[in-house]
Amino acid sequence: MKALRINDYDMHYLEVGQGSPVVCVHGSLSDFRTWNPILKPLSISHRVIAPSLRHFFPEHWDGKRGKFTIAQHVDDLIGFIEALALGPVDLIGHSRGGHIGFRLASQRPDLIRKLVLAEPGGTLEDSLIPPGAQASGPAAGSRAHVEEASVKIAAGDLEGGLRAFVDAINRPGSWDALSPYDRQLRIDNVYTLLAQVDEGRQPFTRAQAQALSVPTLFIGGAETGGMLAVIVRVLSDLVPGAQCVMIPQAGHSMIRQQPARFCEAVMPFLD
Repeated sequence: MKALRINDYDMHYLEVGQGSPVVCVHGSLSDFRTWNPILKPLSISHRVIAPSLRHFFPEHWDGKRGKFTIAQHVDDLIGFIEALALGPVDLIGHSRGGHIGFRLASQRPDLIRKLVLAEPGGTLEDSLIPPGAQASGPAAGSRAHVEEASVKIAAGDLEGGLRAFVDAINRPGSWDALSPYDRQLRIDNVYTLLAQVDEGRQPFTRAQAQALSVPTLFIGGAETGGMLAVIVRVLSDLVPGAQCVMIPQAGHSMIRQQPARFCEAVMPFLD
């Protein structure tokens, strides 16, 4: 594990392999360990760099102090890529990390060679929500599940909060089906959900999507439902020249569920 001092904060990261640089950005309740299932195949021909964002593990954070916003994480990641001094990098972002990757590429396209967005998390501006898609509730991308989870966590019910969040993102029973390792990864980052309630996340807009200027690949899980699935379809239609790949037998946790197929989708695009 390495560290870089970025914006008065030590960003820890893993680095493995040689070749063109690929920066991997994790999502909610995660950290650099999210990428373990694909490190070996991806690092055969790439220098894979996986940071943990501010206040995620290995920091032991209580969720009460510090800076935890989308804007802060975008600024940190910009500083991180600049500090690496590798020139434009390929960036892979999953879920919340995909949202951050989208914002970074919009602000600083000069830092990105190619962009991979695996079910970027968030919401759509009202005009982009397709007819028939529900505009409220956790399955449609509202923040209600984050608020429910944070209330339970603040009251000391960590497992109840994690179950509420994970089951809303995936499907009922998903938390109970996780392996002990995957549960522990989320427990290690549980208090970040307290700050995620008010992190300043803005909806994706038509203008932002149409203005994205870097080559972009969207990846979705064929079994993903709700707004996450809608966002992939809508944005991939709007971003100029974007490609879209759906991974069979996978939901939102596609990196863990189908690592080989995830790499089969990503590597030809990067190469």
